Amino acid sequence: MLDTNLKDQLKVYLTNITQPIELVASLDGGAKSQELLSLLEEIAALSDKVTLIREGNDARKPSFAINRVGTEIGVRFAGLPLGHEFNSLVLALLQVGGHPSKTAQDVIAQIRDLDGAYRFETYFSLSCQNCPDVVQALNLMSVLNPKIEHVAIDGALFQPEVEARQVMAVPSVFLNGQPFAQGRMTVEQIVAKLDTGAAEREAVKLKGKGVFDMLIVGGGPAGASAAIYAARKGIRTGIAAERFGGQVQDTMAIENFISVSHTEGPKLAAALESHAKDYDVDIMNLQRATKLVPAKVPGGLIEVQLANGAALKAKTVILSTGARWRQMNVPGEDAYRNKGVAYCPHCDGPLFKGKRVAVIGGGNSGVEAAIDLAGIVAHVTLIEFDAKLRADAVLQRKLASLPNVTVITSALTTEVHGDGSKVTALTYKDRNSEQLHRLALEGIFVQIGLVPNTEWLKGTVTLSPRGEIEVDNRGQTSLPGVFAAGDATTVPFKQIVIAMGEGSKAALAAFDYLIRLAPVEEATAA
Repeated sequence: MLDTNLKDQLKVYLTNITQPIELVASLDGGAKSQELLSLLEEIAALSDKVTLIREGNDARKPSFAINRVGTEIGVRFAGLPLGHEFNSLVLALLQVGGHPSKTAQDVIAQIRDLDGAYRFETYFSLSCQNCPDVVQALNLMSVLNPKIEHVAIDGALFQPEVEARQVMAVPSVFLNGQPFAQGRMTVEQIVAKLDTGAAEREAVKLKGKGVFDMLIVGGGPAGASAAIYAARKGIRTGIAAERFGGQVQDTMAIENFISVSHTEGPKLAAALESHAKDYDVDIMNLQRATKLVPAKVPGGLIEVQLANGAALKAKTVILSTGARWRQMNVPGEDAYRNKGVAYCPHCDGPLFKGKRVAVIGGGNSGVEAAIDLAGIVAHVTLIEFDAKLRADAVLQRKLASLPNVTVITSALTTEVHGDGSKVTALTYKDRNSEQLHRLALEGIFVQIGLVPNTEWLKGTVTLSPRGEIEVDNRGQTSLPGVFAAGDATTVPFKQIVIAMGEGSKAALAAFDYLIRLAPVEEATAA
């Protein structure tokens, strides 16, 4: 199962186990059970602190538990945690084996203080880059608090269960048998959802923050670069972000980041956060900005109000709120989101194995999605509004070579249909004949570009007709002291490397603005 190099690495990691653990396997006669048994045998052979027990009696087969001997501490996987989930397996082995987590101590204390009985089930797919964060967070919580149980389930191996629970997007989390959450979540987000008083306590904490010299709103590539450049100037720097890394967290493969031939979004996002933490940057995660209040006098303090009721003040602000997937905005789309309407083919594609799906959009992302899905699903119909596809020629040639793909151009999706629980069809209009067509299918993957996260800024800074923040060549917005960078701005070509450059430029411009400020009475106020 594991190559020699990977075994050698894993053997080194397992030396960090301080308390003996058992791998308790529940198997049947199937091929996947044999694969799982081989994997567990190889792991057990790498450490004398790991024992394999084959007589597990879990109803899900193949599955296995990782238990700390003589305790109730443990986690469970249903399926083979390979692919993106291999790191989750390694962390589970270490944490159940007593190796301490690097999670912040206040979060660890918050997890241990949770009261009640929590039985979590997470459905994942091996190709999902969003799933490991959730799996690893809930595994850690179950190790830290004996009142928390967690099983991570490979949806592709348990299709009847997935269909019975109508799981059509991953990660999907159930708590005590009821839907709890879908999509990427950090351990902090999960704990905040369980600990109902957390938001109020965080708001009180934030209200005690002093004045920042530079406050960055948004933690994507532009925001992280701005923070690093600002902190290197020795000024008081803060980042308020809903999630550090932003949309990069949802990017599967990155192959055009100069000097790095290949990386993945979550890996790059983690590197950005680690780099920012090398400096004295106050990172405030899980914070959604709701209002920007301009300075009352030239050179005065700018205020950013947050959803939890707190407000942060700064001498300069950099807006780097990024963008999100654009929606079709047709009847049925919202009703069937995560019930057949999806936006991440890498994450959710395996759940549609053997089914009929559509991809909306003929640019690079749409064509790439259709190519990926064609290897999983029964049939892909790609629907493009324009008269021809806009993807790169090499992608179009690959698409044309696939026998189970149909391309429809000059078509406008007008409605998503379903039976109340899942998608059953879509209607599109032929833009040449104006005729409506109904296409029976089970899944719709929307790949039609991005929309900036700037709704909260309407009426404060000048926005373009597309909702982008208008900036000059220094990143300055229409408000003195307020700068912007990244995908939320009018700067063309939404690319990670461009966002980083724009973030750095905005920070330098904001610093130049700062050092030229004449002292004003308001700027000295708390």
